[in-house]
Amino acid sequence: MNRLFVFITATMFMFNVHAQQPKFSPEKFESELVAYVTKEACLSQQDAASFIPIYKEMREKQRSLFIRQRNLSKNKPQDEKAYLKAIKERDDIEVELKNLQRLYHEKFLKVLPASKVYGILNAEDRFHRRMMKNWENNRPAHKRGMH
Repeated sequence: MNRLFVFITATMFMFNVHAQQPKFSPEKFESELVAYVTKEACLSQQDAASFIPIYKEMREKQRSLFIRQRNLSKNKPQDEKAYLKAIKERDDIEVELKNLQRLYHEKFLKVLPASKVYGILNAEDRFHRRMMKNWENNRPAHKRGMH
């Protein structure tokens, strides 16, 4: 009886801890990204006003490609032909992402000097690395491969 009580209590505790973990919000992520990039790249209000709408447009298009990637990775192919098709689709999406980046970098360069665009790209990279590190640190040990 004691074991049952301990098991039920531990289970309830685990559910409570899991429920308290904040859920990912794409809107919050995007707003934090834009704020970070704007600050770190030292964009003036005028720079930000011309850059941010273009940047948000790019991010929205990227998001649709990321969703395609995620959906593709969720489905396990059933045979070699399907594996080949999945590999080619992954490659096509990667190429689309790179082409999209190039297109929008050119758009950025029409409204900002290259030095600021370079600063934006570096700030975006730092933001993503920082977020990945935070997510990894906030994952329970058993999900990080630590037993």
